[in-house]
Amino acid sequence: MPQTPEEESLGSLVAQATSQISDLVRSEIELAKAEFRFDAKRVGMAGGLFAAAAFTAHLCLILASFTIAYVLAQWLPNWLAFLIVTVFYLLVAGLLVFIGIRRLKGLAGMKRTARSIKGLKEIATPEDEALPALRPDREPVTRDGT
Repeated sequence: MPQTPEEESLGSLVAQATSQISDLVRSEIELAKAEFRFDAKRVGMAGGLFAAAAFTAHLCLILASFTIAYVLAQWLPNWLAFLIVTVFYLLVAGLLVFIGIRRLKGLAGMKRTARSIKGLKEIATPEDEALPALRPDREPVTRDGT
């Protein structure tokens, strides 16, 4: 027959509390790991976009810019044709960097874990500690008013 909460021993209650706190700590660690993995994936994606931007800019400047510049050189001076091509590919590379930066700004920063731990701290702090501390120049008032 299960005991009522009034009938449970102190040892039993401490064991239950210890078990629940242990489960809670494990859950918080798992939450932190999951948020870290999510943020790591986003950083990896942004890093890949930066690498793709650099690679694309490199290839375009070497290969396609010569082709396009020679086509433009039929109507413009050679130097102007090559300048137009260079500016165009720099704009493409800048756009890819901009997209990578936007991906990095969307990181969550483990906000849920921090909020959950703050809530645990509030729960674990006894109410007596939450009272403001006495100023050193004032003595506490006793029950009899002295």
